[in-house]
Amino acid sequence: MSEPHTAEHPTGAPTALIAEDETLLRQALVEALREAWPELRILAECEDGAQALEALAEHRPDVAFLDIRMPGLTGLDLAAAATDVSPATQIVFVTAYDQHAIDAFEHGAVDYLLKPVTVDRLAVTVRRLRVRRAPGDDRHAALREIARELAARRPTQDDKPALTWITASAGRETRLILVDDVVYFRADNKYTTVVTAEGEALLRTPIRDLLDRLDGERFKQIHRSTIVNLKAIAGIVRDDSGKGTVRLRGRPETLSVSQTFMALFKSM
Repeated sequence: MSEPHTAEHPTGAPTALIAEDETLLRQALVEALREAWPELRILAECEDGAQALEALAEHRPDVAFLDIRMPGLTGLDLAAAATDVSPATQIVFVTAYDQHAIDAFEHGAVDYLLKPVTVDRLAVTVRRLRVRRAPGDDRHAALREIARELAARRPTQDDKPALTWITASAGRETRLILVDDVVYFRADNKYTTVVTAEGEALLRTPIRDLLDRLDGERFKQIHRSTIVNLKAIAGIVRDDSGKGTVRLRGRPETLSVSQTFMALFKSM
């Protein structure tokens, strides 16, 4: 997984983050923003939700342009977490949803751009962002409500079915593992370690490619390199620094949750 692209700009200008998993669409939005809003400092261009969450916490930009449908952490997840890790950030969802779904945006807490993004519509969004007052606490409740509405309306007809079984290697043995039996997945270079109550096996698929094939209601990313089965969590402890530790059912080890990712549990 590559690092989010960052850029150096003069200080004092408005700042932004872009999260879009499709490279060409991300680059097109960057170029369009440079034309529509020349003074905007784009601090990070992120290809997935985990990168975007960490970049939100690090940079705390004025604006975040979030693709709603990304593998793993979606734009909805990020928006909910942003109310904790970067509360002053204004959210702009970038979406392919139709008019019936975007009614949820009319609360005024966020803006949206429909794909493909047009020059005229982007200009409207830029004007709104320039004049909008800094968001307050009432925005947080509205934003969470928007996320709930959109999640309920999330289209499924084009989605790949969630994985039920996976084939992984343990030494010379090939194992057929029921996904429901997986305790957690851990990134292992270009591959992924699959951990069950019985042991470990190696899946020859990068963890990022797994994210959009797992049931998002069951499996949650708690670290850039870790995805956990929520049913396997026995408890979560937060330390004084804000970081968390997950205790597991059926496994002796614990899993670390960074301070940034702890915000996801608060929004669940």
